[in-house]
Order: sequence, then structure tokens, then C-alpha cells
Amino acid sequence: MKLQELQDLCEGFVRRVEAADHAHDIGHVQRVVRNTAWLTGEENADPWITLPAAWLHDCVAVAKDSPLRAQGSRLAADAAAEFLRGIGYPEDQLDAVRHAIEAHSYSAGIPADTLEARIVQDGDRLDSLGAIGIARCLLVGGRLNRPLASADDPFCDERDPDDSLYTIDHFHSKLLKLPDLMQTDAGRAEARRRAQRMQDWLDDLRAEMLEGHRG
Repeated sequence: MKLQELQDLCEGFVRRVEAADHAHDIGHVQRVVRNTAWLTGEENADPWITLPAAWLHDCVAVAKDSPLRAQGSRLAADAAAEFLRGIGYPEDQLDAVRHAIEAHSYSAGIPADTLEARIVQDGDRLDSLGAIGIARCLLVGGRLNRPLASADDPFCDERDPDDSLYTIDHFHSKLLKLPDLMQTDAGRAEARRRAQRMQDWLDDLRAEMLEGHRG
């Protein structure tokens, strides 16, 4: 089996899975794969591990507000291993793919113990940042029917952020912290660039919400 054939089979499998929400659809998966492919080249990692893990990292759909959310990456790793075993993927590499999938999740809190796992984690987290990260955050907030922001303190100036209540709080509770959690040099540099784009947007939003203009 060639690497492209493996990827095609993984993509076909993922396309049959109903996404948990529009922020975790096939477009998200494709972007994570592109991020992962780039980081794999930058870090000289094994694409036979990173790329199937990236394709399959969300192959079990678990909604953001599900009580099973923290188990989602383990469920995806189990399903991915079963699928890969069925298409003849090398048995001695399955554990590495499983670990990369399990460790990608922020909510699971599983340390990434291999270079390949660190790359997949960074590839996924990059899609939570920048312009696409803003769009995905708002998509999830809308799906969960959460208000955009607190009327009294929309930007958490005098309170702790609570993203179970307000969409914008998610930027403060998680997203803007991601650059410091990136595990590769290339991923960290790109994450910082994307996080600055988010901060610029938040600054514009603050001006329009609290002052009525930006000038």
C-alpha cells in the first residue's frame, strides 16, 4: 500500500462519519491533515503515523457539550485502530497511531509522548486559532445556543472566563493560551501569528461593543 492510497482510504472512512458539529466537519479534518503534513515535513517525522492519525482523529463524533467529550479521543483511537487493521495497516504501527489520536485532544489531557503525537496535536490546535479559529468558535457557540458575551463584562476584565456561559469567554479560557502549549517550533510560531490575528479581532470587537467605533 502506498501512502496516498492509505490517505484516500482514511478520507473515505471519515466522510462516512457524521460530524459532531459544523466546526468538526470534513473541512476541519482536511485542514488538520494539511497542518500535520506541513509539520511532519518540518520536524522530519513519520508520515505513516501522523497522516492516518490526522485523518482519523475525529472519526467518532462527540459533541462539545456531551458528558463523553473527554473520552472522545479514546473512542476515536479505538475506531481508527479497528478500521486500519481492517485495511491491512501494519500491526506494529497501530499503537503509535492510537497514541497520536488519543493525545490530540485538549479535554482528554493525555501527554503526547512521541514526536508524531506532538505533531498531530499541534496540527489540530492550529485549526482552533486565527481566522478559522474565530469562525469555528462562533459556530460552536451558536450551536450550543450560548450568548456571544456577558452584557456586564464581555471581555472578562473583572471576572474569570466561563465558556459554558458565553462564547467569547472561550478565547480567554482556552484559545489564546494555545500558543504556549504548542509542542513543535514551527507549530508554536504559526500559533503565535494566528493568536495575534484573534487578539486583533477581539480588540476590534471590544471597540465596537463598548465604544461604538474603532478609531
